[in-house]
This record gives sequence, structure tokens and C-alpha cells, in this order.
Amino acid sequence: MSSTDWNPLLREELTKPYWGDLMEFVHGERVANEVYPPHEEVFAALHLTPYADTRVLILGQDPYHGPGQAHGLCFSVRPGVRVPPSLVNIFTELQADLGLSPPGHGNLEQWARQGVLLLNAVLTVRAHEAGSHRGKGWETFTDEVIRAVGAKPTPVVFVLWGGYARKKKSLIDSDRHVIVESPHPSPLSAHNGFFGSRPFSRVNAALEATGQTPIDWQIDPLLGPG
Repeated sequence: MSSTDWNPLLREELTKPYWGDLMEFVHGERVANEVYPPHEEVFAALHLTPYADTRVLILGQDPYHGPGQAHGLCFSVRPGVRVPPSLVNIFTELQADLGLSPPGHGNLEQWARQGVLLLNAVLTVRAHEAGSHRGKGWETFTDEVIRAVGAKPTPVVFVLWGGYARKKKSLIDSDRHVIVESPHPSPLSAHNGFFGSRPFSRVNAALEATGQTPIDWQIDPLLGPG
């Protein structure tokens, strides 16, 4: 993890026994298998969204496991990569909620650069095997990221989609922060309450209620951020 303002907050994690075991596991996986995202993009969410700027946290589960999809931001793929079904549903709800047209690509970096931390609970995955790196230590690390965000003096909006993410509510002080939750946007559950949940307008209402600038959820429809 190269230098960011997250480092002082998370440095202690890198000295704990689980971290060494986790790094050894991921290294072994990269030697033996294809692992996503690429090594240099594992911590992209923390690099693109500094701690000081974090106003919203969207929590995903683990990275996309198809070739070229994962690049370190939950739900996001690079321009030129087919938009995955969950993200198609996110864009469908964004249009229903705020009237914003889907951008034609799946790169969410413009959100990240506005203070939306796009964090997966697990930061690596073996190719074509969803959940293959769960339970190896990443969750311990990302729980600490969630706690660090929760320690910010300014209210933060936590977006928890689906049962897995909602289990993290115990890490968040809901008296100080706002939790926006619903079923997951995956095709399996989107029709059970994700559609119609209006998360984007709810996030912005919560930010404005605490004197913060709302997120511009519209993504450049051409090339995405450069």
C-alpha cells in the first residue's frame, strides 16, 4: 500500500500476524493461478479516495472474477469492459432515482474522486472463482477501514447493499452516521427491493442535511475519467 493519508490509520494492521499470512496466501495464489485485480490495483479504492475526502462508503463483497473486470473499486470495471449485471441494475436505479442516463461504460472512478469510497470487503479473487479469497484475512483489514471511516468526526453515509454488507452495521455508529441499505443489485435480488430504493437521492439528502456537498452521480458517457 503506497503512501496515502490512510497509512497512519492502517499501518498497525500491517504488523499483525494475520497480515503476513494473508500476503503469503495472495502471493502463492498469484504464482499458481490468475488473480484479480492486478497487484498494483488491489488498493485502488484507498488511493483514489483519500481518508480526508471520504464522505460516502459503498461496500461490495469481493472483486469481479472475470478477465479484465476488477480494477480495485467495488462494482466498477474499466471502459471497454462489458458492464456486469449488478452494475447494469445500479445504473437502472440511478436513472429511475435521479433521471441520469447510463454512461455506456462501467468505470466509477468519477464517484471515487468525489469522496465515494468504493470498498470491497475482500480485495482479491482467483479467476473464475467467486469468493475464493474470503476468510483469509482481507475482512479483518477492511473491517478496520470501515471502523476508521466511522471514526471520522464528520457524518459519513454508508451504503450497504445485500445481506453480506448489512452484517457490517455493527461496525458503524448509526447515531452519528447515516446507513442507506437495501437488497443487493444483483439480478437475483434487485427486484426484491433494490429497485425503487432510491439510494443516490438518499445519500445526497443525508449529505446536504449535514452541510456537505452532494455527489454528482452523473458519469461522463464518453471515455470515463482519464
